[in-house]
Amino acid sequence: MAPVSGLGRLAGRRRIVVKIGSALLVDAEGRAREDWLAGLVADMAALRAGGVQLLAVSSGAIALGRGVLGLGQGALTLERAQAAAAVGQQRLSAAWTAALGAQGLTAAQVLLTLEDTQNRRRYLNGRATLKALIELGAVPVVNENDTVATDEIRYGDNDRLAARVALMAGADLLVLLSDVDGLYTANPRHDPAARHIPEVAAITPEIEAMAGDAGSGLARGGMRTKVLAAKTATAGGCAMAVMLGDQPRPLTALAEGCRATWFRAAESPAAARKQWIAGMKPLGTVTVDAGAVAALERGRSLLPAGVTAVTGRFERGDPVAVLAPEGTAIGAGLAGYRAEEARAIAGAQSARIEEILGYPGRAALVHRDDLVIWDGAERGRRAAAD
Repeated sequence: MAPVSGLGRLAGRRRIVVKIGSALLVDAEGRAREDWLAGLVADMAALRAGGVQLLAVSSGAIALGRGVLGLGQGALTLERAQAAAAVGQQRLSAAWTAALGAQGLTAAQVLLTLEDTQNRRRYLNGRATLKALIELGAVPVVNENDTVATDEIRYGDNDRLAARVALMAGADLLVLLSDVDGLYTANPRHDPAARHIPEVAAITPEIEAMAGDAGSGLARGGMRTKVLAAKTATAGGCAMAVMLGDQPRPLTALAEGCRATWFRAAESPAAARKQWIAGMKPLGTVTVDAGAVAALERGRSLLPAGVTAVTGRFERGDPVAVLAPEGTAIGAGLAGYRAEEARAIAGAQSARIEEILGYPGRAALVHRDDLVIWDGAERGRRAAAD
């Protein structure tokens, strides 16, 4: 199969998260499938050359580690699973480093737990790290931090973790490389009359009912977890595709139109994020001067120099209302600083932030990616509602 060219069905995508299941990456003897991984990474490199940014969410640590430790294929206690992950994570990281390095790409290991994507501060830190890695040209390889996660803070499957990572990274497509080629009206392993569903416009109760729980011996997630992942991803503006991953160049196959199920996102990731921010109840206000209003309307970030007053009690990442000089709400955003810090740097040039706070800070009080500014009609509607 020729490498990805012209991008096909992947054309127009800016950032793609690829999730790889254990059964694809680890063979029955507990060894990494290096040839298959090399083919996948060759596809990723070709996409990168075409201007697409890539992240991977990779299972396989426990499956690799249990083989080394001789733990067999049976169920493991939490402690033994964590021990297997501790051993296997080294091998998983080495496999990705070697495969990406062969294509001239740099691997970056990122370990997350469910709590990391639910806690606002940890979420923002993770988001900033992923953004920095991508900007620096590295390929983040994300896995659940199985060595420390307890049952209460575990995802338990990497499908839903991948969906959260896709939203955290602002991806517009999540590809689940699976042991099935998509969603069927029934389990095709048990029902010969089951029909493949090529596209899902919306996840209805009927669609959820079609998802079974069958999975492979090494995988923890079945089709149900994939539909749940699709609900999370598409609600955040990220489309999702489920496809059969066990082929030499899976992303090339997807680009060329192989059988898969595509879950359609209603809007772009940026639009979904703006809608989410707009719907949050503000915990404080930030009043800006006329110059800042003009800059914000041009799509700029809110810098401390343009801030004249800060009210309320909020932490970094909490929602705040943005007010014009006369007190009219003109937008909303997620604060880049705690309220006390924001008050301290209000009116100051960004170059003075370290001098004032005693440590280096972010240049923006509210970054433009975390900011929504109402148009005239929306301002009028909100003013009337108040």
